[in-house]
Amino acid sequence: MSGTYINLSQENLSEQHLCCAIADKKHQAGVEVKKAWLSERMKEGHVFRKLDKKGKVFIEYAPLEKAWVPVEGENYMYIYCLWVSGKFKGKGHGKELLEYCIQDAKAKGKSGVCVISAKKKKPFLSDKKFMLSFGFQVVDTIGKDYELLALSFDHTIPRFTESAKKQIIESEKLTIYYGMQCPYIPNCIAEIKAYCMEHKVEVELIPVDSLEKAKSLPCVFNNWAVFYKGRFETVHLLNETALKKLLS
Repeated sequence: MSGTYINLSQENLSEQHLCCAIADKKHQAGVEVKKAWLSERMKEGHVFRKLDKKGKVFIEYAPLEKAWVPVEGENYMYIYCLWVSGKFKGKGHGKELLEYCIQDAKAKGKSGVCVISAKKKKPFLSDKKFMLSFGFQVVDTIGKDYELLALSFDHTIPRFTESAKKQIIESEKLTIYYGMQCPYIPNCIAEIKAYCMEHKVEVELIPVDSLEKAKSLPCVFNNWAVFYKGRFETVHLLNETALKKLLS
């Protein structure tokens, strides 16, 4: 064992830190929002498992039918995030967390485990090479970059929804679809609002606040998606610096 892990629950959620935002003071406002979101999702089988130390080491997954992503399939687990950071890298944490998820899925009689990734490593998405080493395979794609990976136990496969493959919208405005699963998002929204107001940039911020909205999105989505001039651009969270680059 490379460490001791704990699962967040209704009983310990208030006292436990969310390791994804542990060292970022400007994102603390998003922590309580995330905890409120988690509290509701736990009733649906959502799992947040983390290293019992002060660090960014965790996995977060849920039954696909209840996962707020435009992916469909029967009886799968969906991984939102698998993150091992800083001094904890290279010590087997990613392997142990992923193996826990896989074994949990098997114990619950699931058909497999799936995750959104990309042909080349992208921020906020699981690393394709790492997932393939555990037997995951590419089962669906969107555009030239994004892929759905799955580890099937019974030869069934999940897929992106048809709406997700559109990758276009009618509006030419900077348009951002966002959920409240990630504690970084409230600060990103605040920075984007301030920048767009100062520079007179038209922006439409669309909250994805229900499972139904998430399943019907016109693009790939893992709690954040950006369109500009009618075309899908990225799932990368935008701060002011990244926004300037996109608009230029």
